[in-house]
Amino acid sequence: MKVLKYLLVGFVFGIVLTKSEAVSWYRIYEMFQFQSFHMYGIIMVAIGTGVIGIQIIKRKSIKDIKGRPIEIVDKEPGSIRYWVGGILFGLGWALVGACPGPIYILLGAGFWSILIVLFGALFGTYLYGVFKDKLPH
Repeated sequence: MKVLKYLLVGFVFGIVLTKSEAVSWYRIYEMFQFQSFHMYGIIMVAIGTGVIGIQIIKRKSIKDIKGRPIEIVDKEPGSIRYWVGGILFGLGWALVGACPGPIYILLGAGFWSILIVLFGALFGTYLYGVFKDKLPH
């Protein structure tokens, strides 16, 4: 029964992304061509929602589903890895026209070519796991 609520949230998330056109290749293309504010607006709303949500969790000492306090630790300092990771993520997003978030949404909508992107995302994650200890962190 616990899984049901997560599936429901996933379906709602998918519907919201689809209706807001955040999964549209055309909208993503417009964003990377700086032709439209649409996607930037969606991203800013997501960032604002996240900031507010984190502040509520910290100030109200909200607990997780098992009753344990949620601890949000600060990230280690380091700029290069964030720049390199962000650039690689952005390049992949621009080349493919899909962020990892809506991969499953696009698959569910019947865009079978997204299987190539899903394979690439899983393979990239696997490669990171293989080379993690050798990378500068």
